[in-house]
Amino acid sequence: MASALRPRTTTRDPVEFTRRLTAWLDARLPGAKAVDVSAPESNGMSSETLLFTVEHPEPPLPRCALRLAADPAAYTVFPIYDMPRQYRTMRLVAEHTDLPVPRVLWLEKDPGPLGAPFFVMERVEGRVPPDVMPYTYEGNWLHAATDTERAHLEDASVAVVARLHDQVPVDEARFLALPGEGSPLRRHVQAQRGYYAWVVSGLPRSPLIERAFDRLEELWPETEDEPVLNWGDARIGNIVYDGFAPAAVLDWEMAALAPREVDLGWMIYLHRFFQDLTVSFGQSGLPDLLRRDRVEDTYARLTGHTPRDMDFYTLYAALRHAIVMLRVACRQIHFGEATAPAAPQDTDTLILHHGSLAAMVQGSYW
Repeated sequence: MASALRPRTTTRDPVEFTRRLTAWLDARLPGAKAVDVSAPESNGMSSETLLFTVEHPEPPLPRCALRLAADPAAYTVFPIYDMPRQYRTMRLVAEHTDLPVPRVLWLEKDPGPLGAPFFVMERVEGRVPPDVMPYTYEGNWLHAATDTERAHLEDASVAVVARLHDQVPVDEARFLALPGEGSPLRRHVQAQRGYYAWVVSGLPRSPLIERAFDRLEELWPETEDEPVLNWGDARIGNIVYDGFAPAAVLDWEMAALAPREVDLGWMIYLHRFFQDLTVSFGQSGLPDLLRRDRVEDTYARLTGHTPRDMDFYTLYAALRHAIVMLRVACRQIHFGEATAPAAPQDTDTLILHHGSLAAMVQGSYW
């Protein structure tokens, strides 16, 4: 399981990267130097986050974090990394909500200085529920917490999503509308179809993912509510906590206009993904954390909006995650960290949660 969840996250040389970052900083703050450059343990497999300290008599922020588009040589997880879009989204959320979004300092669109576009933001201290090994496993701070502490974290985390949906004016977020025709939900799903086509280009297709797309059409909501700004990657692994309260909300690369339930389904399913894996490896995990019924009830209480069609939206979350997992598995094969299935028809086995996705498609999961 550890090897399955910890593929290579970067191909960049740290010494050369520090030199180039210092040169870039010096052009903006003469005499500034980047030191103690490191990657956090929670660094993702899409765009990278690098932590560093600015040595300068009067730095705008002494301790910074840099969000860097993926190295094209690293068999990227996503086809496009729009750093200006992320930067603009974070500024929008900071301006219109009371969410703890890190303050952004600089946006660099030119890939020349560091090899890819990036932006620099405030570094917020705290702790993050780990992905590897998952926070549902024994031996980490969240698993060791009391039921009361975890309940507080859950309520506060659902409140982050609720406040985001309620506070950001949709008209100000129109730049996040996805291209295409039809409703925002239809465009969102079409974008995922396009992403899947990119992932399997030149490779065996996934019968399970394609059945899941068909099942979505059968479950399509009769009524679609007005869209809101969706965080996109709404999960507790993207929140920095001070104690059990959110101190920073991170990772806005998947933000889009969509129904509220898209974020809720993702938050619910991404916990289930880790919980199911933990149970499959013989541990009890955290079965009472982020339960679907509690998340829905808390969200309804905070917003006055009762989530609807959640079988559809949790299936959609599992489907979206399956496409990501398939790409991650192909990436591992590319770097020699995993072996390709002997037969093309076994492609579905590359999806870590293929069993739970199949159960959702069959209607037997919940």
